[in-house]
Amino acid sequence: MSQNKNEDTICALATPNGVGAIGVIRISGSKSFEIVSKLFSKNLLGLNSHTIHFGSISSAGGELIDEVLVSVFKDGRSFTGEESVEVSCHGSPYIQKEIIKLLIQGGARMASPGEFTLRAFLNGKIDLSQAEAVADLIASESQKAHQIALNQLKGNFSSELKELREKLINFASLVELELDFGEEDVEFANRDDLEGLVDGVLKYLKRLVKSFDLGNAIKKGVPVAIVGAPNTGKSTLLNQLLGDDRAIVSDIEGTTRDSVEETINIDGILFRLIDTAGIREGAEEIEAIGIERSLEKIKQASIVLCMADASNKNNVNEVSLWAEKLKKEDPEKCVLIILNKIDISKLRIKDAVCLSAKTGKNINKLKELLVSEVQGDFKLGDETIVSNSRHYQSLTKTIESLEKTKESLTSGVSGDFVAMDIRQAMFHLGSITNDISTDDLLGNIFSNFCIGK
Repeated sequence: MSQNKNEDTICALATPNGVGAIGVIRISGSKSFEIVSKLFSKNLLGLNSHTIHFGSISSAGGELIDEVLVSVFKDGRSFTGEESVEVSCHGSPYIQKEIIKLLIQGGARMASPGEFTLRAFLNGKIDLSQAEAVADLIASESQKAHQIALNQLKGNFSSELKELREKLINFASLVELELDFGEEDVEFANRDDLEGLVDGVLKYLKRLVKSFDLGNAIKKGVPVAIVGAPNTGKSTLLNQLLGDDRAIVSDIEGTTRDSVEETINIDGILFRLIDTAGIREGAEEIEAIGIERSLEKIKQASIVLCMADASNKNNVNEVSLWAEKLKKEDPEKCVLIILNKIDISKLRIKDAVCLSAKTGKNINKLKELLVSEVQGDFKLGDETIVSNSRHYQSLTKTIESLEKTKESLTSGVSGDFVAMDIRQAMFHLGSITNDISTDDLLGNIFSNFCIGK
């Protein structure tokens, strides 16, 4: 995908396909006003930017297609940075197709996926990080995912990275200057100051990298597996959390033979709850398949709720041992023991979440704990959270280069090696906002956008 400014005028439906109250068709490019004016009952040339006009769209033969509202954005003042028009028509698929057909006949072409946002990026309206935030904002399914994407779109993340990169550039220039005076043995960049700068940048970048687990979980939803022996209350807990009778509840063992998945939004974070088949020995063939799937869901889950029946001491002991084993197998996985049926038993164990899935007692405590486990010590809204895997990879590579820089400084190697490591760090940091980029990178990013965005 070329970075050269494309002079073509493009158009596309910006709202979802299908029947609706209205549809919005976007047009962007140097001939937007000219092309739309041929179809619209008013001439757009000479109109003020950011104004809306009522009129009708007709074919070249005079056939009325629809009465519409046309929004006008002059060159340099639109989302794309180009002359742009948005046509709001009735949400009939026929009307939308006819208007787009007339626009193409008038000289426009269909936009490629993400081409409007690509043009905004190429025209300097947003940087690459902000462009990616547009896609994340559209795809956000929860308040926190929306908040993370919105902060990135506003440029908060970009500003922080550019400030860090500027500091590295300043020091790198001093180190480079030393190389020009190599024979005179002068030192423009104080090594202690440079090491202090690198330590400060590393501390901040490592915090960003650490936030990726949280950001990625919020972006995609947090998978939570509810597991345990049959009749421990797994399905009842799922229903209680959802506030709906989603899973079948029965005293008969093996009722749940396959996983049941539902989503719940707690404090703006999306959790994907998975009620699994009860795990036990000697299950018949179909139930055994369900148990095998349960074990697979445990591997995939970020949080595992190990359910124990408080009225069955042997079951409680088994679940405690099982939870301990899971923690050893995967220390990164959050494993919580859920002691259920406390309404009929006084048995309690240390570090377990004690509740009654039947009555709802302490369900809110479980919800608070789920949010706390995901959020950790991060303050959502107050600090930048990384949710993009490309950003995560670039930050990780930046850290590796800065670690080499620090090693070079402490070992007393020559300035040219120090300069090389700093340049590498600046390259990886700059790739996030597109201070450094390639056509292949841009093509990969914008091809994942929807048409019309």
